[in-house]
Formats: sequence, C-alpha cells, structure tokens
Amino acid sequence: MFAAKNFFLTPPATGGSLPVTPNVEYLVVAGGGGGGKQDAGGGGAGGFRTDTGYSVTAGSGITVTVGAGGAGGGGSAAVNGNDSVFGTITSTGGGRGGTYTGTSGAAASNGATGGSGGGGASGATGITTVGGAGNTPSTSPSQGNTGGGRTGGSPSYGGGGGGGATAVGADGTASVGGNGGAGTASSITGSSVTYAGGGGAGAYTPATSAGTGGAGGGGNGSKTDGVNGASGSANTGGGGGGGPDASANGGAGGSGIVILRYANTYADAASTTGTPGYANTGGYKIYTFTGSGSITF
Repeated sequence: MFAAKNFFLTPPATGGSLPVTPNVEYLVVAGGGGGGKQDAGGGGAGGFRTDTGYSVTAGSGITVTVGAGGAGGGGSAAVNGNDSVFGTITSTGGGRGGTYTGTSGAAASNGATGGSGGGGASGATGITTVGGAGNTPSTSPSQGNTGGGRTGGSPSYGGGGGGGATAVGADGTASVGGNGGAGTASSITGSSVTYAGGGGAGAYTPATSAGTGGAGGGGNGSKTDGVNGASGSANTGGGGGGGPDASANGGAGGSGIVILRYANTYADAASTTGTPGYANTGGYKIYTFTGSGSITF
C-alpha cells in the first residue's frame, strides 16, 4: 500500500499571484476649479478622498474617471473642476473663483461650491463676497474646505483664496489677495506627494501682492496688469490662480488623479484600459491613472 501524500493537480500560487481578490487602497482627487478673471478669487481645489479596504470582485471591471480642471475666467465666468470617480467613490470638482466685472457695485461674485470652494472676488466699496463651501456634497471624512472672501467697507483690492484639502482659503484685504488653502500629503505611491491645494487670489494694482497658491498644486494669483493667474498643476487637483484686471484671465484648475494600490502577494490586474502607470514596489502593486480608463481585477 502507498502512504497518503499531499497531491496538487496545480501547484499552489506563489510570488504575487494568490487567487484571492484583494481589498484596494485608493486616492481619488478631482479637477481643480478655475480662477476668476478680475480682482478675482482663486479656484478651489478638487475634492480629495483616500481610504483603504475598498472591496473589489474578481472579473468585474471598474470604471475610472479622472476629472479635468475647470477653465479660468476670461470672456465668461471661470468654470468648476470636473469630478473624479473610482467605482462608488466620487470626489467633487473644485469650485470656480469669483470675478468682479466692474460694471456696477454689486458685480463682485462669490466663489462656487465644490470639493473645495472657490474664493470670492474683490470689488467696489461696501461689497462683501464669500468663498464657496467645500465638501459639497458632503462626505466623511471631508474632501475639502471653504474658500476665502472679502469684507465690505473700503475696497479690499484682493480676492479670496480658494479652499484646499487641509485648510480654508484666506480672505482678501486692502493690500493683499488671499492665499489658497493648503492641500494634503499622501504616500500611496511610496513617496510623499501633496495634492489639492487652493488657488491664490488675484489683486488689483493698488494691492501690494496677489495670493500664493496652496501647497498641493494651487496656482498663484496675479497682480500685474495683463498677466494671467497661474494654472493649477496637472494631476494634483490644484485650483487656478485669480487674475488681476480686465486685461488678464484666471488660471485653469489642475487635472485630477486616481491611484490604486494593494499588497503584491496578489495577482496583477487582469486588464486595464486608459494606460495607467504601473509599479511593483515597497510591497505593493500600484496603478496610477492620469486619464480615464478602467481596471479589472
């Protein structure tokens, strides 16, 4: 008689190919809002959402959408950023910055709501503007913060900064445009990178300085006649910087990004579309989408 022995028709999987569906860690950052045109508010950062334990099903494709940044204010109002999506997770595009048209005392607009809110524009004496609300629609944890505004009274000359993932945008004053709110750092790729900074506000010439963009790709505002606000950095969700006067435009918001990772004891994704970046490092398999596509585990 033969002694019983372990016998496998197929050897057990090893070396990063365990046939068990993993839980996925994600970072989903939306596109930043555009900065306003004149005496303008900075654009709000795109919504920032990250977590672990997202359950995926083997063989089921998941759509990935990477939101574009919103256009800066020019011939028309600035535009909100676009949402980024991974499966059931949606990060909301950043709110646009407000613009002062100069046509009447009531023509200074508020910032728009979004993942982070855009900053309110500056304007004539007695006009008050407010920044748009962040975390709209609301998520827990919060995906962004409110933009800055400006108060009534003497002309403030500087708009409010756009909100960022970590901090609110600063209010404009008589001498400066408000700074954009700071973004939030993530080490999902193995290196610390900061995302979702708000755009700095533009400022009219009597001001001493425009607002600085928040850490995480926020564009700087401008106070130089004819010089546009800076755009938010690509694939950070940074808000666009506000413009200084009617001869210049606001900066566009930066595009978003979606990054996924899971333990490298599991198999590679069965397929992807959209040509995401891929790395197997630090004990993780990492897929980085800078454009829309899909992934099947």
